[in-house]
Amino acid sequence: MTLAAQLKLAAEQTLHKLFPEIDFPANIVTVNQTKPEFPGDYTIVLFPFLKLLRQKPDTLGILIGDHLVAHSSIVSSYQIVSGFLNLAVKDSVWFAFLQNQFNNPHFGEIPRQDNRVMVEYSSPNTNKPLHFGHLRNIFLGFATGEILKATGQQVVKANLVNDRGIHICKSMIAWKRYANGATPQSEGIKGDHLVGDYYVKFNDVYKHEVAEGVSKGMTQEEAEKNAPIMKEAQEMLRQWEAGDPETRTLWQTMNAWVYDGFKVSYCRLGVDFDKWYYESDTYLLGKKIVEEGLKKEVLFKKSDGSVWIDLTTDGLDEKLLLRGDGTSVYITQDLGTAKLKFDEFKLAQSIYVIADEQNYHMQVLKLILKKMNEPCADGIFHLSYGMVELPSGRMKSREGTVVDADDMMDEMVRLAKEQTEQAGKTEGFTTDELTKLYETIGMGALKFYLLRVDPKKKMIFDPKESIDLHGFTATFIQYAHARICSILRKENCPLMPDSSRFQSLTLSQNILPAEKKLFVSLEQYPSVLLTAAEEYNPSALCNYCFQLAQQFNSFYDEHSISKAENEEKKHLRLMLIIMTASVLRHAMQLCGIRMPEKM
Repeated sequence: MTLAAQLKLAAEQTLHKLFPEIDFPANIVTVNQTKPEFPGDYTIVLFPFLKLLRQKPDTLGILIGDHLVAHSSIVSSYQIVSGFLNLAVKDSVWFAFLQNQFNNPHFGEIPRQDNRVMVEYSSPNTNKPLHFGHLRNIFLGFATGEILKATGQQVVKANLVNDRGIHICKSMIAWKRYANGATPQSEGIKGDHLVGDYYVKFNDVYKHEVAEGVSKGMTQEEAEKNAPIMKEAQEMLRQWEAGDPETRTLWQTMNAWVYDGFKVSYCRLGVDFDKWYYESDTYLLGKKIVEEGLKKEVLFKKSDGSVWIDLTTDGLDEKLLLRGDGTSVYITQDLGTAKLKFDEFKLAQSIYVIADEQNYHMQVLKLILKKMNEPCADGIFHLSYGMVELPSGRMKSREGTVVDADDMMDEMVRLAKEQTEQAGKTEGFTTDELTKLYETIGMGALKFYLLRVDPKKKMIFDPKESIDLHGFTATFIQYAHARICSILRKENCPLMPDSSRFQSLTLSQNILPAEKKLFVSLEQYPSVLLTAAEEYNPSALCNYCFQLAQQFNSFYDEHSISKAENEEKKHLRLMLIIMTASVLRHAMQLCGIRMPEKM
């Protein structure tokens, strides 16, 4: 139980003791961290009690404060400030906490529970490489899964690969027309990049053919519908769904090129998946659900044979579920996948990490499954996030203006190298160590910058700002960690020492203000971690780590360790910074960010 929770319980017991005749509402006591400008560690808000108890704030504060000091094993003193009761925690409590937890690598974690949760993220198309727009999705999904695991959930990290459909056929048609048998090996590029080039080629040719049709007197709509390359792609989709051997062979070949490319990118990104789903396997399940919906009269057919659902009475719209030619649309396979996931894993919750552009789609998906009485519907949760733009604006892959994820990773590592060399921080490293360091700094900067903003908010990614050593960045936090490691090396103290090293330490001196701030922040880590899990919000961890790194820097600027006042203070401060480094590593690791021991 955290100190805040212990104080809340103690305050509730105090109220019942002082006012036994009052039936207090549940959760009437609120305990917050005391604001920095006031003395104390935790604050109880008095205002909710005033009307109920007919007491003035100061009078009530004195009653509660005196009782807590006299009867609680936690509170040493108190002050009343404008209706707030500020409590100071006994130094002995902080010291006991540090002794128990300073070398606990699992501090903040919750034992495993029975809930099984799936987090689906990445979900790439096999007609192009991963691009920069995918990265917020990937990092958010990975971090959310790791945070949920740390807080006791049984997590299945899943990737649904969109490996079929008209967009895939566009790349295939363009390759057939223009590639002359080119392969990743013959061209010397990753397979996902090769296939993506032909997706761009398709759209270039399509635009040209549409313009040509308009010049011959067609309307824009007619020209788009009758462009020869688009008709070829649509016919290829029909052949694919009919199982045409030649079409399927080309599809398998080109998809294999893309998977090889994805594998390299995922490895460098440091993300993994427990389960892979493929739209080519699940779209038929979706078609089966559509057939059942027609039988139940939840769905209806139009005169052209297309299948729809009418959601107008739910404040939405009519939604196409199957085209007139019998081919699937995107939501068709989503219906099948949702059911497959639930049947396979009996999920308590199925979390979809998908951009907020798909809010309507996800609302419709859940509503259709509810109307179909599918048990998977209740557990669907859309982790919606805002899109990411670069300073130059939004990216559009079909126009070839997209920034590839691979290129962005290279750029971040280049910036890390440039910054380190300019700062003259390369001395004492081997070439291999520097290569690893640049990768650690560059990738850490990329991940942290995309995770530090609340997922619901849109954001602009600035590569140079993301790696600023003095900014709200992973680089700042990594440097604080490396600084701690340097101190420990000088003191011949390992990062995770045996608890017996400080077993004989006693506390005979007061804990100083800068030391206390570290104590308070460290003790609150489990609460921050739980909040990040409950809100599916890794930015809570990013903000916490940045503040903790700031507090360490302030502490170290004020208090020496090697020249501490005495051995007791030296050992206390060593324990504090050991735990600070441990918590920083734990939290950043959940975000997929490595922490260097030298910078």
